[in-house]
Amino acid sequence: MSETGAIKRTLEPAQPPAKANGHPVPDDANKFNSFAVHPAGEPSGSKHPDNESSRNESFRAGVSADEALAGTTAPEIPPSRDATPRATEVELKLLVDADRLADFSDALVIAANARNKGSRKHLKAVYYDTAKRALQRNGLSFRVRQSGARFTQTVKAEAGSDPLRRGEWEASVPSMTPDVALALPFLPEKLRADITRHPLEAVFSTDIRRHQRMVDLPSGTVEIAFDQGHLKSGDRSLPVSEIELELKAGSPSAIWDLALRLAEHGPVRASIRSKSARGFDLAADMPPGAPKPPKLRLDPSISLDEAFSEILRSCLRHLLQSLPAAEDGRDPEGMHQLRVALRRLRSALDLMRSVVSLNKLDLLRAEAKWLAGNLSGARDWDVFRQETLRTVADGCPSVTGFDTLRELAEERRATCYDKARLALANRRCSYFVIGLGGWIEARGWRSEIAPEGLAQLAEPAVNFARNILSAQHAKVLKRGRRFKSLATEERHRVRLAAKKLRYVADFLLPLCGPRKSARRFSRKLADLQQELGVYNDIATTTSLLADVDAEPAGGGMAAAAIAGWQAHALVGIEARLLKAWSEFAKTKMPWSMDAQEPATRVPQGPSGWLR
Repeated sequence: MSETGAIKRTLEPAQPPAKANGHPVPDDANKFNSFAVHPAGEPSGSKHPDNESSRNESFRAGVSADEALAGTTAPEIPPSRDATPRATEVELKLLVDADRLADFSDALVIAANARNKGSRKHLKAVYYDTAKRALQRNGLSFRVRQSGARFTQTVKAEAGSDPLRRGEWEASVPSMTPDVALALPFLPEKLRADITRHPLEAVFSTDIRRHQRMVDLPSGTVEIAFDQGHLKSGDRSLPVSEIELELKAGSPSAIWDLALRLAEHGPVRASIRSKSARGFDLAADMPPGAPKPPKLRLDPSISLDEAFSEILRSCLRHLLQSLPAAEDGRDPEGMHQLRVALRRLRSALDLMRSVVSLNKLDLLRAEAKWLAGNLSGARDWDVFRQETLRTVADGCPSVTGFDTLRELAEERRATCYDKARLALANRRCSYFVIGLGGWIEARGWRSEIAPEGLAQLAEPAVNFARNILSAQHAKVLKRGRRFKSLATEERHRVRLAAKKLRYVADFLLPLCGPRKSARRFSRKLADLQQELGVYNDIATTTSLLADVDAEPAGGGMAAAAIAGWQAHALVGIEARLLKAWSEFAKTKMPWSMDAQEPATRVPQGPSGWLR
């Protein structure tokens, strides 16, 4: 079986049929205007019941944006306001080349399962924020959209670790002028005062032609929208060509199931980046952001099964968030975060090896390793160009050849980014990301597990966490014995083990309680990893300089200066590294301080639980 074929099979069979409960939700918009809107908008007196029959019943409870993020319920909206509470939307986007978008409407899965030919709409919207982007900084978006004669105001909020879920609240308004009073119940209390004091202004507009259909699958009902148009801010514009998949009823697995079937029809790229995020970046003339992974806050009482789910969702979200910035390439942090996301994912899959069948874990892990391998060159040249070359050039102003070396490095970097983009556009990557999402949503690790494994999944995760942390910590200490006398290659093995412990600790230490000792352990481990990383950076630089062969082009003196600079740096690094190792080795293990039972031996595969 091919890799792509195997990945497609990671999705679990469809869930039992779920009853569909509605029709497409109308959209809305208007022409972009450059004006400030003050918070004295008129409350709407009209009432449009568009959404009453189309919302998944499990999403009906109204919550405010701050409470949605905190996971608590909120007071209901005052009945005098014509707003439709909708706590959550579950949505995935598939990016498609503009000349291929129309073809997907004829995909076999749609032809066989769509209710009808659907509807076509012309949607125009304006997105608003304060001059200092108070809403955007708080993870919120605020728009008014026109669809025909209807105007709908919408507030959306990020909704925790799940990559597909966002808070969404809508209200009918009489025009494109927003009614801030209607939005206030859905904003955090501190933000309400800010919005009241500072006027909103139009930031960017959207103009979209949408073909919308409803698809009924055994696992759920999905509204599929084929969107083509553009975003505009001032004299800048950005094309839009995408397929939106939004759950209307049933299991979220239906979205991933449909996405995989569409990927079989033609090239698509999974995305969770909203039009709002793209529009604000367009307005600021900024590349896509590449956020670091948020810290997990696992409840110590949760089961191992739930812990696996939360960890994997966090990894998937980080992966999807990093993809746009890595592909864009203007901000080196994008490629860095994508590689971090893939390493975190591989570590998370390794965590499960002692409990779950190895077949799918190994397949997913292999695909993550394949993708990471295609990104490594781009990241290495980013570091060399942004950090190594710049530092040495600034420190050696009398040395010639740095401009030449910089040009050669940029050429190599561009070639490596081309390779990375080809991998990201490869259908193998699409199958991997979509297959991973479906596997996580369906908790596919349960499908090939012995009864004793299922029992272990139901146990408290904290016991598992202590065992795994102890095992990996012992591996680091074992590899670091007589650390001062270790050769460079042996220290590299210590670095790899410490890096795995770092990810494991990020995942599992929250289960052991928010102690000061846990923070101290994490800090000492991070210090050690940073010092060990210097050796790897120097080895990478040596390889890159050999690849460039700068001497014939006139960059030989600059290359020699870099080599000499790093050789000299090693002398000072040694003392810091020995200190970092000593402090780490004597740091107490926070997970063992309140252990109620001795750690049991963790079952290992042929190459150990972490490879």
